[in-house]
This record gives sequence, structure tokens and C-alpha cells, in this order.
Amino acid sequence: MIGLPLALLYSNAWEWVIHKYALHGLGKSRESFWSFHWHDHHRHARREGMGDHQYGRSVLGWHGQGKEALGLALATLVHLPLARRYPWFVAGCVFSHLNYYRVHKRSHRDPEWAREHLPWHYDHHMGPNQHANWCVSWPWFDHVMGTREPYLGTEREANDRAKAAAKAAADDRARRQGTVAAEVDRE
Repeated sequence: MIGLPLALLYSNAWEWVIHKYALHGLGKSRESFWSFHWHDHHRHARREGMGDHQYGRSVLGWHGQGKEALGLALATLVHLPLARRYPWFVAGCVFSHLNYYRVHKRSHRDPEWAREHLPWHYDHHMGPNQHANWCVSWPWFDHVMGTREPYLGTEREANDRAKAAAKAAADDRARRQGTVAAEVDRE
């Protein structure tokens, strides 16, 4: 039964390693298999205030969400041969992979849920340092490795949100004024 908590720690460690070194390290190169994460997912999350509309797509496709699901499926398959000898460990790994996908997808489809339930992941995408807060499911290894950087609820976040709201209001005013000007020109 000790296999279950060991699997949870092990999976969280691998989540940290894959996110830091594959998704952000190798993923910075546009030619990399992992580039979807940095070049697409992070761009959408920043523009959409943590959301990522691409999570509305099917996982069956050669795009970011499909590659994420494929990676998790392969990670699960790699551990299955250990199931006869270490059933609790494998069960913990399978749970971790399914839970990762579930909470990651939900956090980008429901940013308010993410702010409440996964503040460390919100901090990863919306904070000033997108190269910190590597864990998604639980922040254990960010604490262990010293890469947990809080942003949500800080003065900096409040200032950033106020600036974004002011910019959105100014953009809305400009858009409405442009509409009014266009209507005047037509008359």
C-alpha cells in the first residue's frame, strides 16, 4: 500500500521535470515536438486570462491537446508492466495521469476555478515569471525545488489586473468611437 503515496510523489516529480525540461526547455524550439506548449498554449493562456479555447477540441488530433493526451497515455502504458508486482504504485501513477489531464483541462476552460483550486498553475501562466511553478496537479515539487513563486493575491497581481481592466475599457471606448465615426461618415 506504500506504493500509492510513492506513486503520487514520483508522478509529481516527473510532472515537474517534464514541464520544466521538455515543455519549456525543448519546447522553445519551434521544430520540437513539445513546441505546442510554449508557442501555443502559453500564448493562448496569456491572451485569454488563463483560458485556452483550444481545450474545447477533441483530444484525437495532432495538436497540443492531442499531444498532451498521447504523452499521458504513453506514460501510463510504460508503467503498466509493473502492475502485477506493484499494483498500488501503478494505480497511483494511472490516477496521477488522469488527474493531471482533468485538472489541467478544467483550469484552462474555467479560469476562476483555477484561481481557486490551482493557484500555483494560475501563477505559472499569469504571473511575471512563466518559468516557475512547474507543477499542475499539486505544488509539492515546486516547494521541494524552490520554484514556487506566488502571484495570485499579491499586490503585483492586483496592479496587473487593474491595468488590464483599464486597457480593456479603453479598447472598448475606442471601438465604440470608431463605430460612431463610421456611422457619421456613412450619413
